[in-house]
Amino acid sequence: MTSFDIFNGDADGICALHQLRMAEPRPDATLITGVKRDIKLLTKVQDAHQAQITVLDISMDSNRQELDSLLTNGCTIFYADHHFAGEIPTTKALTAHIDPSPEVCTSLIIDRLLAGRYRPWAIAAAFGDNLHDAARQAATSLALSEEQLTALCELGELLNYNGYGGTIDDLHVAPADLYRAVHDYEDPFAFCRQSKILSMLRQGFADDMSKARESEPLSVGTVGRIFRFPAATWSRRVAGVFSNEKAREKTNLAHALLVDNGDNTFTVSVRAPLTNKTKADTLCRRFPNGGGRAGAAGINQLAAELVDTFIRDFNEVFAS
Repeated sequence: MTSFDIFNGDADGICALHQLRMAEPRPDATLITGVKRDIKLLTKVQDAHQAQITVLDISMDSNRQELDSLLTNGCTIFYADHHFAGEIPTTKALTAHIDPSPEVCTSLIIDRLLAGRYRPWAIAAAFGDNLHDAARQAATSLALSEEQLTALCELGELLNYNGYGGTIDDLHVAPADLYRAVHDYEDPFAFCRQSKILSMLRQGFADDMSKARESEPLSVGTVGRIFRFPAATWSRRVAGVFSNEKAREKTNLAHALLVDNGDNTFTVSVRAPLTNKTKADTLCRRFPNGGGRAGAAGINQLAAELVDTFIRDFNEVFAS
């Protein structure tokens, strides 16, 4: 039977698949992934028939038409995700584990299903998704040192950093290749010590963040801060980790980052206050190409003429 592993190209998608395939190897599966915001990945297999398909960290709601088609075509689908799903189809051909709770990521869902068998990888993914409290809570059963927690935090953030970009060419490593590199290691601490890829990501992260941290806010209000980056490769790469860092700086404020796409549109990243992880998705769904989770959401192409509207709505939504 033809097999596909479909996963988000960020830390959560990679670590979720890594855990699952250590427990249930499927070496012949075709890997389908992309940059973090490339979420309509089921379009790449929509003509598959009688296939075995795993989908991780990809919004079911954004892939509903393709999912229905694949089920009609006789495919068997395992689906785990933490984004808004909409109505979940009821059929024996679909096994769905969906949990949109603000303190959950897909890797923690897989960790739950595997009874913590590869928990350090789930902890790294949670750190990468800016779920630091959830990561530390998951770590309580492992008696990890603070040094080990710091290593997992850096690992998650670097894997997440690598997923951001307009295209694969923006990234340091193609997500499928990064997954293959990770999958050589059951022990994440060995990967941290030995991987040349991680050393490259560490240097790229330092270079990009040094540029990002020079930026002053475009808008500062009582409910949050909004930043704007130019149309540059470093801007696209660092968007997620910069947004997460700013959210941790002022946990009671909402944050948004507008990255110029160079075509009169902006890619937008939104973070709800860490003290109240709600409404980020509500804000982004007001605009075309917007979506995400209550705590973290985004807009792929915000028209330049809508920037003022976005700023107004940002302040309105998070003030309510």
